[in-house]
Amino acid sequence: MSILELSGVNAYYGNSHVLFDLEMAIEENDVVTLLGRNGAGKTTTLRAITGTVPRREGHIEYRGEDISDLSVEGISQRGIKLVPEGRRIFPTLTVTENIQLAHELAAEPREIEEMFDIFPVLDELRKNRGQNLSGGEQQMLSVARALVQNPDLLLLDEPTEGLAPVIVEDLREVLGDVVERDVTVLMTEQNVDFALDLGEQAYIIDKGSNVWEGSVDDLQDREDLLDEYLSVGGAEAE
Repeated sequence: MSILELSGVNAYYGNSHVLFDLEMAIEENDVVTLLGRNGAGKTTTLRAITGTVPRREGHIEYRGEDISDLSVEGISQRGIKLVPEGRRIFPTLTVTENIQLAHELAAEPREIEEMFDIFPVLDELRKNRGQNLSGGEQQMLSVARALVQNPDLLLLDEPTEGLAPVIVEDLREVLGDVVERDVTVLMTEQNVDFALDLGEQAYIIDKGSNVWEGSVDDLQDREDLLDEYLSVGGAEAE
């Protein structure tokens, strides 16, 4: 059974129709990457899953339960955690305090010290305030805050956005460790190489609709799809 299924999901921003009959099935412990150009509907898909953008038609099932009409808090309590675009850590709290606060909000959290094992960079910055961290350090802290809550499904929205290439490589190594810890991951990413390196399965959406799904290995051989929908080698892809 899939851990997450989207069936015929339609979502709107006000009167603007942004997701059209979206279909998706995520298997447990898979790393799935959601690809598409800027404005394709990737972030909206994650927001629909977490309930911050309500769907009007269709169903979202998590571990066989229809969560379509649950509150944002109710969905989070099921074990779905989002690392949003833009990081959104608490700037005046220290690294430890940021993680500790997330730890206290979880019913069955992971150990705080485990986060410092996974993110050795943060271990050296325990007493630093969030506002004094670099962009890459803030992103790692944002992932650590989500991971300490012991999610079954981790949603990552553009994790490499705005990061220097050397920091992207550090984040790739850290996330590689994360996905080996029995966490299912759904990730949107504008860095196609990064996404295809970490991912196992892939979906491409365009204008809010599915246009392709399959294995990352298959997608890497489809230069026509990469060119048409991800602008590889041409305009920048989201």
